[in-house]
Order: sequence, then structure tokens, then C-alpha cells
Amino acid sequence: MKKTRGMKKQLVGVVLSNKMDKTVTVGVERTVIHPVYKKFIRRRSKFAAHDDQNSCAVGDRVLITEAAPISKTKRWRVSQIIEKAV
Repeated sequence: MKKTRGMKKQLVGVVLSNKMDKTVTVGVERTVIHPVYKKFIRRRSKFAAHDDQNSCAVGDRVLITEAAPISKTKRWRVSQIIEKAV
């Protein structure tokens, strides 16, 4: 029986911090509907992502991909920089 791997999760977010070596903090926003008021609310999650070349700057829009654990908090890798900050 051949096992196939599923697709890895990919998220788009904005770099919030690049102060660490080869690591960036990425904020990913999503919208959810409030259960009572039926209003859209913005929720943000922060992920530590591995940036191998230290090429990301604060404000860059990046695509991050799920990865095997790299350290205690890093489980994501920066796949590509979609848009550089001005």
C-alpha cells in the first residue's frame, strides 16, 4: 500500500519582526463571524518562520509553508517574498 503525503499548509502574512538570526515573526490575519452579532472580526496569529538568507524586512508580505520542527517555536518556513515593504 502506497502512502501519499498531503499538501502542506500555506499562509500569507506580514513580517512583524526580523531581529532574530534566520528567523522572522509573521502576523497572519483572518476574518471570523461573531456568533451573536454576525459581524466580521479580524483575528491575528503570530508565527515564527525560518528565513534562511535573512532576506525579509519588516513590512514585507510573505508566503510561509508548514515544515518539520526547526526549533522550539519554529514550524514554518518562508517560501517566497510576495511584496517588499516600501
